[in-house]
Amino acid sequence: MNTRTKNPRLRSTPLRQLLASAAATLLTSAALAQAYPTKPITLIVPNPPGGFVDASARILSDSLAKVTSQAVVVDNRGGGSGNVAYQHVARANPDGYTLLNSYSAYHVGNPNLTPKLPWAQKDFVPVALITVATNVITVHPSVPANNLGEFISYLKANPGKLSYASQGNGSLSHIGTEMFKLQTQTSMVHIPYRGSGPALQDVLSGQVQVFITTPPSVMGQVQVGKLKGLAVAGKARHPGMPTVPTTSEAGLKGFELEAWVGIFAPAATPADVVAKLSQQIKTALELPETKTRADGAGVELRYLPPAALDALVKKETDFWAKTIKTAGIKAE
Repeated sequence: MNTRTKNPRLRSTPLRQLLASAAATLLTSAALAQAYPTKPITLIVPNPPGGFVDASARILSDSLAKVTSQAVVVDNRGGGSGNVAYQHVARANPDGYTLLNSYSAYHVGNPNLTPKLPWAQKDFVPVALITVATNVITVHPSVPANNLGEFISYLKANPGKLSYASQGNGSLSHIGTEMFKLQTQTSMVHIPYRGSGPALQDVLSGQVQVFITTPPSVMGQVQVGKLKGLAVAGKARHPGMPTVPTTSEAGLKGFELEAWVGIFAPAATPADVVAKLSQQIKTALELPETKTRADGAGVELRYLPPAALDALVKKETDFWAKTIKTAGIKAE
C-alpha cells in the first residue's frame, strides 16, 4: 500500500518554506557576488596617514581599482589605538563595500589588552593578507652607538636615560620594543604617539631617541643619515637598507619582529563576495606596478587567502597574549 500522503497542504510545511528561503538566499548571494563590485569600495585605515599600515592601503587601493574597475577610497580613521576604525567597520553594512585595512598589533593585540573592546575578532571575516614588514631598530644620531652591540651596552650603562617612541599603546612598536628590553635586559622610557608621523617628528628632532618600527616610516631617513639604522629584526636584510645588518648578524639572536596588514570585512558579508574579493586582491597584488610601489615604500607583498589569514590571526593572538602578559603591557 502506498503510504505517501497526497495532501497538498503538507507541501507548504515550515520545513519546505525554510528550504525555499535558504535557496533564495543562496541565489541572491551568488547574484551579488557575480555583480560585485558595482560601486566604490572604502578601505578604513586605523592609523593616520604615513607609515606601514597607511602605505599598505594606498598600495592596494590603486591596483584594486584597476582590477575591479571601481574606485577604492582610503579613509584614515586613527584614534583609540585603532578601536575607532575597528568599531566603524564592525557596524558597517556587510556588503563588501566597507573593508578594514587591519594592522596586526591592533587585531591580535587589542583583544589581549582591553577586556571590554567596542569590537571583537568575531565581528570580522578574513579576506586576504596583503603586506608584511620586518621592523628596523633606529636611533637618533645623538645616541653614542654605531651598531647594535654598542647600543645595548649604552642602554645597560644608562638605564632609563633614553626614551623610545611608539605608534600608541598596544601597537607593534610598543610591544616589540618591550620585547627588545626584556631580551636585552635594558631600560627605556616609553613615549606613545598617535601614529608613525608624529612619532617620527619627535625622533628626528631628538626629543625621543629610539624608534623600532617598520621600514616605510624610517627607511628614507636612514638612507640620508638623519637616523641610524642599527639592525633589521628579521631573517634577511632589507633591500632598501642593504648595509643595515639583521639582528642575528649584529649579535642579538632570536629577536625578530614582523608586522602585517590584512583586509577584513564585517562578519555577515556573504561568503561568495569574500571569495571573489580575495581573488581580486590577489590579482591586484600580482600586478607589476604594485610590486614597484611596494619596493619603493619598503613593504613586502604577501598574499594569503581567507582560511590561511584566519589561522595566522589565531596563532598570533595566542603569541601576543603571552608576550603582553610577560612584559606587563597595559592599554591606555
